[in-house]
Amino acid sequence: MADPILHPETSHHHHHTQPLREIAVDYTPEACSHCPDSNSIALTFDHRGGARWRTTTRFLYGTFSTLIQCPKGNTSGLNFNIYLSSLEGDKSQDEIDFEFLGKDKKIVQTNFYTRGTGNREQIHDLGFDCSDGFHEYVIKWSRDSIEWVIDEKVVRREERKEGDGNGELGFPEKPMFLYASIWDASYIAEGNWTGKYDGSDAPYVCLYKHIRVPIGTACDS
Repeated sequence: MADPILHPETSHHHHHTQPLREIAVDYTPEACSHCPDSNSIALTFDHRGGARWRTTTRFLYGTFSTLIQCPKGNTSGLNFNIYLSSLEGDKSQDEIDFEFLGKDKKIVQTNFYTRGTGNREQIHDLGFDCSDGFHEYVIKWSRDSIEWVIDEKVVRREERKEGDGNGELGFPEKPMFLYASIWDASYIAEGNWTGKYDGSDAPYVCLYKHIRVPIGTACDS
């Protein structure tokens, strides 16, 4: 094993975490309620649209985790998620995703982007309905690997390949915020991705709790 003092990216310190204390809300703050004392966040989608929260700092590597209970009812058309991104809306972003597709709450999609290029989606059967209760979702990101973990089970692992630094796709290496949002994605792929928006059970509430972020890898934003 490499000496972690010489190679800090191999150090177990990347997996030391702390509760999330502070967030920023990018839009519709009235549809996002944050309770720092209980470390919980509720995102609501209704006639106002959805909302998106993020950490106030970026992180370069580490373990990010949260318990999520997805919205109940007919959520067709909606996307709810937890993900890392160097900057939402930037066309050259690095990104690592868990995305729930409202048309089917028994699956989750994972993906990652490097310099704006994704197209590495995978669909995973959850084995449960994501709205039935809280389940733990974890992203473990290091210089050389990414793991997506659900209820302590690794559902996907990607490793940096030799040449990725100069390769066509590469590997995420930009400092990233932790983000979460709920939004109407029914216009994408003519509704084939998340389904057509139904709306009959609005308001839709996505609950996050016990959110944890890395210790020691925060970067000035």
